[in-house]
Amino acid sequence: MTTETTEQDKRGSIVYLTGVCLVATLGGLLFGYDTAVISGAVGFLAERYSLDPAGIGWAVSSALVGCIIGVSIAGEVTDRLGRKQGLILAAALFFISAVGTALPRNLAEFVVYRIVGGVGVGIASMASPIYIAEISPAAIRGRMVSFNQLAIVLGMFVVYFVNYFVAGLGDHAWNVTNGWRWMFGSEAFPALGLLVLMFFVPNSPRFLVKQGRTAEAFAVLERVGGTAHAKAEVAEIEQTIKMKSGTMRDLLQPGVRLLLVVGIALAVFQQVTGINVFLYYAPEIFKKLGTDTDVALLQTIVVGGVNMLFTFVAIFTVDKIGRKPLMLAGFAGMGICLFSMGVSAYLENVNAWMLIFVLGYIACFATSVGPVTWVILSEIFPTKVRGRALAIATFFLWTANYVVSQTFPMMAENAYLQREFHGGFPFWVYGALCVVSLVFVFYAIPETKGRSLEEIERSLGARGPRREDFAAVAPTSRAEDACFPEELEP
Repeated sequence: MTTETTEQDKRGSIVYLTGVCLVATLGGLLFGYDTAVISGAVGFLAERYSLDPAGIGWAVSSALVGCIIGVSIAGEVTDRLGRKQGLILAAALFFISAVGTALPRNLAEFVVYRIVGGVGVGIASMASPIYIAEISPAAIRGRMVSFNQLAIVLGMFVVYFVNYFVAGLGDHAWNVTNGWRWMFGSEAFPALGLLVLMFFVPNSPRFLVKQGRTAEAFAVLERVGGTAHAKAEVAEIEQTIKMKSGTMRDLLQPGVRLLLVVGIALAVFQQVTGINVFLYYAPEIFKKLGTDTDVALLQTIVVGGVNMLFTFVAIFTVDKIGRKPLMLAGFAGMGICLFSMGVSAYLENVNAWMLIFVLGYIACFATSVGPVTWVILSEIFPTKVRGRALAIATFFLWTANYVVSQTFPMMAENAYLQREFHGGFPFWVYGALCVVSLVFVFYAIPETKGRSLEEIERSLGARGPRREDFAAVAPTSRAEDACFPEELEP
């Protein structure tokens, strides 16, 4: 063996790491695709089945019931079977849902298959970020986990185009009868892609160590970051696992319990500030502003484009600026845009201004609250209970999403609220919740930038966050400084 080969063995491959993470992010892409496909179909679906506002809310939010079920079982599935196996199961459920929602004989069948897809979304929503977090080095972990959020918004962006293309294949009557079926059925192709590709990626190193398969974990870590990184990571993982029993009782320990409350609150605040109102109902909102179906779907594509573009900003700033500053700026910007939307609607001056405020809101969310929430949730919980804790936080996230998605059309169509506030009431509610979220992040969210997962666990897991944990810049792991990013090679 030459000196050059020996030196090469000590280095990791950013290409390998990126490839593995990109496969895992297909779970995020299908997350976005599955949840957003309803946006282009809901109008035609409502006409096909003569739905009232509550019925429209149920058609949209029924998938979120599946999400709640999915995250309820996701922790056990990913902790016992592995993060990889969780994503394989999610892919199978996505495929079944795509076929089923394209061929329902009645609304009840449609709802059942939407719930099946929702279970897949619930599993993928926690399995993808936790898999990526557990295989990525601390120095670039925030960026890699943020790629999952990019995949989510890319899935939304793609399906907005698919919806627009399908709607253009026929007239309005055809769309009411068949067009929406093709919109839902199109999800079968990316679902099949995820199902196949997941068989070609490794299990996460931390799961392998927990299962006693240390040699396999070392091989994965060595390929990701080199020999020195693999030795340091395996040692830290083994030490951490020995410290924890991994039972549900651990979630009720004082420090972990506090982190769980923080994680749940953060997950809920991400949703109750209204993001999915714009992602699920955008075409219907724009139609109410006087645009026809074609223009409304085009404006929705613009929303998806802005969402994706500003997610790139988050990816390249989350490990530089930090988690907390981005969250504070994001909630502040979202609140300003929401209050402005409410004022515009109240004054009945909603044309170009409303689109500008919607895009500003989406940009603020995509730069911060969207991706950074998942980064923080994938970092703050101890290794042994990370799957269960993240599942609980994600359960509350999807529950909040369900409540918002179900109640928005009921608020927007309420005769009294429409008469008194001219459509501005929901936006003011979400804006007020942005203010509450801003205060919460300022006082309750610790900064995790630059720390290894084991450092975060030692710092937070046993006793909960202290004042020093809320600094804007956190210390960087010496082991990571020694290995990343300089020694990562293609």
